[in-house]
Amino acid sequence: MRQGWLERVLEVIADRGRELLTFHAEQTPADLCAALVSGRGEASGLALSRELLRAYKAMDREQRIGFFEMLCRDYGPDPDKIREATENYIRSQSLEDFLQLSAMVEPPRQELFRRLNMAPNATAALVAMRADLLAELEARPHLKAVDADLKHLLSSWFNRGFLRVERIDWHSPAQVLEQLINDESVHAIRGWDDLRRRLAQDRRCFAFFHPAMPDDPLIFVEVALVQGMTDAVGPLLDPDAPLLAPAQADTAMFYSINNTQAGLRGISFGNFLIKQVLTELHEEFPAIIHFATLSPMPRFAATLQAAVHGEQPGLDRGALDALLGEQAESLCAAAGHESPSEALLAILEGVSAAHRELLTEPLQRLALAYLTLPQAHGDVVDPVAPFHLSNGARLERVNPYADTSVHGMQASFGVMVNYLYDPDEVEANHERFVTAGEIAMSKSLTKTHKRVAALRSPAEAASH
Repeated sequence: MRQGWLERVLEVIADRGRELLTFHAEQTPADLCAALVSGRGEASGLALSRELLRAYKAMDREQRIGFFEMLCRDYGPDPDKIREATENYIRSQSLEDFLQLSAMVEPPRQELFRRLNMAPNATAALVAMRADLLAELEARPHLKAVDADLKHLLSSWFNRGFLRVERIDWHSPAQVLEQLINDESVHAIRGWDDLRRRLAQDRRCFAFFHPAMPDDPLIFVEVALVQGMTDAVGPLLDPDAPLLAPAQADTAMFYSINNTQAGLRGISFGNFLIKQVLTELHEEFPAIIHFATLSPMPRFAATLQAAVHGEQPGLDRGALDALLGEQAESLCAAAGHESPSEALLAILEGVSAAHRELLTEPLQRLALAYLTLPQAHGDVVDPVAPFHLSNGARLERVNPYADTSVHGMQASFGVMVNYLYDPDEVEANHERFVTAGEIAMSKSLTKTHKRVAALRSPAEAASH
């Protein structure tokens, strides 16, 4: 990572602080943590923070797990002190006792992380540390206490007020361009020529940056300036696609949004980026009247397969067969199956392109069911839909065979969806979705959705 002047100054101070301390080979990370939280001068504190982060970086996986276990065990809040402080506050109702209670409730881990963050380039190191921690939570759920503290601090440090939005173009630093290639997880960038086309005159790429990580885009969005709403991703990704003069564009298509830092998972700032980019594009291109996405449905194929096998709550095989409607008989004849849903799956997992016309309407209905099917906890199955719907977008159009790449067919049988951001409607759509779970849809999808909603499985219908 490129060092700014502040990081260089901190390195000098840490070097001087190290001269004031005596480090021994037998000192463990636990020793360094204890020394750091015990209270030190600025220089020695910087030196300890740097030494501890260096020690962590040198650890293997098992050693890092041991480090997290130590943080969980030794740096949690003291229940006895919390109880005493609570009783004092209830008795006195004084500000002094309230502040004492607040201090007792905060785990010492948070102060340890704050002091660690004093070291040069520490913020990026702590983000990487949380990524390591998140990878262990499924097997060690008790470590969620450590994650809660680290997430709490990172949420403050990565507050929208500290972030800056920047356009990335072909003249951006090479390290930033390499980050785009490495971190594009929706539609892989196939080398520098592909990247150059994605940054051409009829394309835009914007990212959020943090002052502590100046060369690392935290999240970036890729936009294509086109004529009319796009229903397939192939033309947008074609490196040989003809250039369009931006002044001729009437639509901005958001076709890829990527979070680049695993350690910032659960800390949302993508909604701010979308809204900021809408403003930037509207100011640069007043002629653009439509702002839409071409979004993936990454769990559609797996959900449909589970439903056919009777393993998807709220969507059984009977509901699937009903959704296939008038195409059911043709699907059975084409695949040689008695069950329409099994026939559909057999065709989709085979050579579905030969039955494209037959599959189009069933895929649209099934995709709409997938996008709007509520789970027990109230969310929908699709991981992308809540992001756009909570930001006030409207579910505009379902596009079968929009992504016929190998990955697209495996993840969603090629189906993608357009979400439309209408500046005059986003706030109202947002409020209805977050307060009542109401999904804004285009007129054509609303008509189809009535049929989908009427065909819920009996168990699902009974729960509503």
